Amino acid sequence: MKNLFILILISLFFSSCTLKKKESHHGVHFLYKKQEKLILNSSNKNDILKLLGSPSTKSTFDQDLWIYIERKTEHSSLIKFKTEKVVINNVLLLEIDNKGLLMNKKFYDQKSMRRIKFTKNTTGILSKKNTFVYDFLTSMRQKINDPLGKRDRK
Repeated sequence: MKNLFILILISLFFSSCTLKKKESHHGVHFLYKKQEKLILNSSNKNDILKLLGSPSTKSTFDQDLWIYIERKTEHSSLIKFKTEKVVINNVLLLEIDNKGLLMNKKFYDQKSMRRIKFTKNTTGILSKKNTFVYDFLTSMRQKINDPLGKRDRK
């Protein structure tokens, strides 16, 4: 009887645990396949929005730069508890001209991202003085927090 109880308890424990890998997917699904449908100097903003949806990030400098991201991770098995493995990590950069046409596209996957060389140089502090805007906003904040100037200063 005791062995039967232990057997039922162990089977309940293992039946509640799943052996499947848990996947989490963020961004645009199947970004590689969808980006192939975009044609340079032919696809416009509306085509891009219809195919890929709104971009993960937009940047406007000289040209519009839209960034689309796809990331898929797996949580490993029961043995390696709480470890994540990146399965897919894709980035698509789309440059759009002032007429709304796709001017340039660059697709980066995990292999091509590993080949990108980053500089190790850093920029030091240019000035230790606070800017006029910072000083002005600080004084405005103090006046808002203590309009009569009666708060203790420590």
